[in-house]
Amino acid sequence: MHGIKVHRTPHYNTDMKTDSSSPQQAASHAEIIDATRIWLERAVIGLNLCPFAKAVHVKQQIRYVVSEAADTDGLLAELDRELALLQTTDPAGTDTTLLILPTLLQDFLDYNDFLDLADLQIDAAGLRGELQIASFHPDYQFAGTNPDAIENFTNRSPYPILHLLREASIDRAVAAFPEAEDIFERNIDTLRTLGHAGWHALMQAPPGEN
Repeated sequence: MHGIKVHRTPHYNTDMKTDSSSPQQAASHAEIIDATRIWLERAVIGLNLCPFAKAVHVKQQIRYVVSEAADTDGLLAELDRELALLQTTDPAGTDTTLLILPTLLQDFLDYNDFLDLADLQIDAAGLRGELQIASFHPDYQFAGTNPDAIENFTNRSPYPILHLLREASIDRAVAAFPEAEDIFERNIDTLRTLGHAGWHALMQAPPGEN
């Protein structure tokens, strides 16, 4: 299974750049993005699970896309478009993309299998070495762990997410953080201190009580 590595650490902000096509869809998309935003603010940034995240958050350099794909072929087509868009967009405007999956790949094993196809898509697009994909899922589970192991919560999100990152941005962030290799272990310590009850309380608190 895919696990956290330093280069898979998320980089987020919470200012929404959304992609929606009708008022009805926009309302639905807004709810999905808002749930994702709360997770980013409270867990990724609030618990400092990614020490690189705050800068990207402040600079408003994240693109949120809610997938409308009906099947994995459609999702691969969406992924291909988003990879191409990120590769051709100035990173000062959009440094990273969250492709959020509200209906597809809700089973983690199916999602995990799809990650192999997503990785092949990077090769097919000729973007190996330029872009990569990090993985987040409501039921994320590292190999060799129990489903409820607290370390799995480092990669647990409200929806399945494909996080598209620029290699150059990752390299700069890691170079600026001298103890990047310690992030994962520190995150586990943070979550063990918080505990399952603390995690759920954090995620379920009303807005404004982060």
